[in-house]
Formats: sequence, structure tokens, C-alpha cells
Amino acid sequence: MPSRYTADMSNDDAAALAKALGIAYMKIPIEGIFDAYLDALAQPFEGWESDVTEENIQARIRGNLWMALSNKFGWMVLTGGNKSEMAVGYATLYGDMAGGYAVIKDVFKDTVYALARWRNAQGPAPVIPERVLSRAPSAELRPNQKDSDSLPEYAILDPILRAYIEEDQAPEDIVREQGVSEALVLRVVRMVDRAEYKRRQAPPGVRITTRAFGKDWRPPITQRFTP
Repeated sequence: MPSRYTADMSNDDAAALAKALGIAYMKIPIEGIFDAYLDALAQPFEGWESDVTEENIQARIRGNLWMALSNKFGWMVLTGGNKSEMAVGYATLYGDMAGGYAVIKDVFKDTVYALARWRNAQGPAPVIPERVLSRAPSAELRPNQKDSDSLPEYAILDPILRAYIEEDQAPEDIVREQGVSEALVLRVVRMVDRAEYKRRQAPPGVRITTRAFGKDWRPPITQRFTP
């Protein structure tokens, strides 16, 4: 579902992945729909700079189309959000969170990459294009966007998340054990706490860790506590 921000390599890699897996492939551009949204919102948004609002519109257009296909053909929509993204709220309600089952919601980003490389190594040939694994992660919702524009690099983020969510470590312990700044740890912890309202609206998914979001993790959605 390409938009004006989708790189050609993303289209090519999606087609190559579908072919390697032997699954059906269809292409539904969202540019015209996105333009219609922007036209409809032109008056109320007049004088305001483009921001995450326009990014989320694209994600919600895609979610709407997925659910339309689900309704028409009886397909189950699988969401693609991983545990790192769900932890810090790097996902769009009614957008990329729309679906019936969240396959990797309990799998951190670094483990997603490890699983992908493991699958490619099983042969007889890789099924996931190497470029998917080597390029910088991006939602492609604005020009030259990278996940690291909004989040710490996953190599730094995921250990903090594991310590806070799965090991129940306090921020000061994470700072001491991982040698990262207090400001960074507190920023991550606040993102996790503030995203609880999103996780409560996420579809169910596979549980593979000692503490998965859902029954294992039930902090209050609203609170006055700030770490």
C-alpha cells in the first residue's frame, strides 16, 4: 500500500518476499486516498505544520483497507508490531495496530531480526531480502524517516525494555548495570508507561516471554506517578 513516501526498494522487496514465500501479492496505492484526507482537512489544519497527524492518517488508511479486505474475503489481519514498538507506543491506533492477531507482539525488535536471519539460513534459499534486514528501520510516513528519529537505536532500547518490563528493574538499577544515561532510561520508562492505553486496545498475540503485555502486565492507564 505505497504512498508518496514509500521507497521503490520497499515495493520491490515486498514483491520479492511474497514470491519467495509463495503467497498472493496485491498492490493498492493509498496516495489518492491520502490526498482526499488532506483536502478534507485543509480548512481546519490551515496554518498548522505537517506532523505526526499526517503520518497517522496514512497508517489508518492502510488499516481501513486491511479490514475491508478482511470483511470481504474472511481473511484474518495479522498486525506487524513487535514488542519494542508496542512497549514505547511506536504504533498507530486503528492503523498498523488494526487486526485480529498480533503475531510478534511479544518479540523484541532485535529478536525479530534474529528470527528473520535464522529463517533465511534454513534454505534452500533466503526468503527475506537481505536489504530488508540491512537497511535502517523506517515507517516511511515522511521524507527520509528512520525509527531512530523518534526512538533510541534498538541495540540500546531493547536491553532497557527487557530490564524494565521483564526483569522488573528500577530505572536507577538499569542506569548502573547498563551504563546508559539516567535521562535516556527515564525517557524510555515514561514512553512505556504512557503507551499503556494503546496496548489495552491491541489484538491478542503469541506469548513467548516471561512477561507479555496483557495479563502479565496491567499497570493503570492513568496515574500521577512519574519515575
